[in-house]
Amino acid sequence: MHIAFLTPEYPHKDLKGSAGLGSSIKNLAASLIQAGERVTVFVYSQAEDREFEDQGIKIHSIAKRKYKLAGWYLHRKFLQRYINKFILLEGINVLEAPDWTGITALMRFKCPLVIRLHGTDAYFCHLEQRTQKTKNRWFEQLALKNADHILAVSAFTAKLTKEIFGLKKEIQVIPNSIDTELFKPSKVEAEAHRILYFGTLIRKKGVLELAKICNLLFQKTKAVKLILAGKDTIDVLVNRSTKTLFLEQLQAEYHSQVQFVGVLPYAEIEHELARASVVVLPSFAEALPMTWIEAMAMEKALVTSDIGWANEVMIDGETGYTVNPKEHQQFANSIQELLENSKLRLKMGKKARAHLKLNFATEVVVEQNVAFYKTVINE
Repeated sequence: MHIAFLTPEYPHKDLKGSAGLGSSIKNLAASLIQAGERVTVFVYSQAEDREFEDQGIKIHSIAKRKYKLAGWYLHRKFLQRYINKFILLEGINVLEAPDWTGITALMRFKCPLVIRLHGTDAYFCHLEQRTQKTKNRWFEQLALKNADHILAVSAFTAKLTKEIFGLKKEIQVIPNSIDTELFKPSKVEAEAHRILYFGTLIRKKGVLELAKICNLLFQKTKAVKLILAGKDTIDVLVNRSTKTLFLEQLQAEYHSQVQFVGVLPYAEIEHELARASVVVLPSFAEALPMTWIEAMAMEKALVTSDIGWANEVMIDGETGYTVNPKEHQQFANSIQELLENSKLRLKMGKKARAHLKLNFATEVVVEQNVAFYKTVINE
């Protein structure tokens, strides 16, 4: 089979920055190559037009085009022509695209189109209880309507997306995956009282709640240090830096216990994970977060949110703790318990990796994806 992906992000040094979506596509693409399939990735809105190969995966970097009028339409038609050319030239059997802002709305392809639900803009607006732009809603509705098949990375995302858009189509669930040979326990020793948050600094991921949680946690011990790794963003509600808002929420006397390290490459993220005693991920809005399964793969005990998708990834009290991020005292107490009990951290970390290997390892999940693509092609 020849499977292609259309995406706005993909982790590679010659492409623009990438987050969880890009990581999930790269993990899947790599596992498909290992399974003997062909893979092409079309990465749009990049700095330049370029074709290259990365670990057996054919990458098309597609430069962002500028249009005086109707760019939303002409951009999609350009991508449609570009991709259809390679569908015909290289025998691509199936094209997969993400759901975010409905990039495939108004497009028609020369092979079956699969949309994988990582979380539409409508989905995240619903979880965050904010108003969605009408244009985005229309694009996403149209893209989902025109897709030949729809996948979701979690049952929670599938169910909520069906409710939001009134979808009648069947949605199969295949989770994100991770290579457990790349993300594995490190020989680097974890540092006592060191906690890590990694991911975009944004309200929906509970970053501002984390500041309030840390006020309670730091009050009990001055030894705790929080590392925040990820890109700062402008907050959607007040139009200011999330990092600045975090520091305003955190009491001034505790500022010295927090370190912002910015966006890090994969290798450095692994190093930060290795050094952390506890990983904290208090998100309000996810589909199936790569950060969670990356930390679990490295045998880290986590304290995460308990919302929606959480019980599809975590086992509360076994792989770590799941807590409502607004329950600041309970969240802080869970972190402190793990910081003070190294045997419990080790036990939960080992359970986290074992649970991950059974459910989210690439060798397990790739079989589900291959079987799904074969069904799509045969139909």
